[in-house]
Amino acid sequence: MKKERNQNIYEKVFILKKKFNTVVYSLLVIFVLAVFAIIPKIHLNGKEVTEIIYTNNYKEAGVKASFLGKDITRNIKIKSNVKNKKIGTYEVVYYLDDFFIPISKKRTVKIIDKEKPELSLKGEKKVFLCPGREYQEDGFSATDGYDGDITKNVKTIKEKDRIIYIVKDSSNNEKRAIREIIYKDKEKPSIQFNGLNEINIALGTSFQDPGYSASDNCDGDITKSVKISGNVDTNKEGTYTLTYKVTDLMGNSTEINRKINIYKNITPNPGVQKPGVVYLTFDDGPKEGTTNIILDILKEENVKATFFVTNKGPDELIKRAAEEGHTVGLHTASHDYANLYSSTEAYFNDLYAVESRVKRVTGFDSKIIRFPGGSSNTVSRRYSKGIMSFLTNEVLRRGYRYYDWNISSGDAGETTDPNMVYQNVISRLSHERPNIVLMHDIKTYTRDALKNIIKYGKENGYTFEAITTDTEMVTQRVNN
Repeated sequence: MKKERNQNIYEKVFILKKKFNTVVYSLLVIFVLAVFAIIPKIHLNGKEVTEIIYTNNYKEAGVKASFLGKDITRNIKIKSNVKNKKIGTYEVVYYLDDFFIPISKKRTVKIIDKEKPELSLKGEKKVFLCPGREYQEDGFSATDGYDGDITKNVKTIKEKDRIIYIVKDSSNNEKRAIREIIYKDKEKPSIQFNGLNEINIALGTSFQDPGYSASDNCDGDITKSVKISGNVDTNKEGTYTLTYKVTDLMGNSTEINRKINIYKNITPNPGVQKPGVVYLTFDDGPKEGTTNIILDILKEENVKATFFVTNKGPDELIKRAAEEGHTVGLHTASHDYANLYSSTEAYFNDLYAVESRVKRVTGFDSKIIRFPGGSSNTVSRRYSKGIMSFLTNEVLRRGYRYYDWNISSGDAGETTDPNMVYQNVISRLSHERPNIVLMHDIKTYTRDALKNIIKYGKENGYTFEAITTDTEMVTQRVNN
């Protein structure tokens, strides 16, 4: 009985203790909840961890704070170590320090770089190399928007048929480029002539090849491999073509041609010689302000002249000259010595161009010409040896007549004084021969001297005419 009574007491004590613990725990929970309920709350707008590309600035997303249901956001203080434009991990701390315990919240800000750097290869991305040769680096460059020039960080991996270029920036962003190496020679060899590629030789003289050289990017000097085809008969008039061909070890071939013009001297129709006649000739026009006034003077004095025109100046002045009875001759389209005397073809292309203009403007097919610089010029030697010897015959063969001069007014460079132009002309006039006078209608001082020249001629028994195809050719000694 006593034992059972003790057991009951123990059970009652245990139950009371359990109830007490439950009450205490409940009270503790209520206390914690009560405390939590009265602690201010901070809520972040946006994400707790924010990533920003370094090119952008961090923008505060903001927070909200409340206490017992009341908005106390205005009491929040912010502490930040964020550095815009600088890669790194930063913290923004939001806190309330006016309560019995400090309340705070953190936001992590990561400023990052996800952009790959730029990697540029100099030279070709596909390189053809002679077999057995090693590629010589043409160079490369690398730049990064954040790190700047990172060329020194470029690493290369050489493989059999390519080179791999790799570069990483400070954020480990990687960029690659590949240069392909092809061991194949696809470049043609070259042949260079000694002398000119067009040679003019008088009929019956001998021809000796001036020589040539050939080279290849892989094989070097291959002059000995050049093969020549074609023949030249210096006893027969005509144009001959010699073909020079060379092939490198990889089968790439090049061929070029050299033209040989064999010509015979043509004796032109002598024409009618008129001693004491003055042929006033004007080169390089027309030009407004000079040619038009010269035409006025000629009309007033009832004198005819010859205008060797170019492709410059107004059409109206060429048309006027023809309509007023003057001869419109052909000078040059361009007056570019380096071009028009570079070859026979170039000269005639230039001549045909100015001939076409005159035909279009006047309706007349002129065959009276004057060589730029005259037939005795030496400037043509720079561009084609012997070309004037050939051209002075070839123009006759093609139906033209060319006229030089036996009196120079000096207006091409000797003087700019109208009085000197006048003296240069009248002092050389002769009644014993035709007088072809070289002047330029683009010169103001020639324009200003003209009336006095005509007056002197008339007063001293000279007559004035325009050149026609019946006029005796006055030519100079050919020096090339």
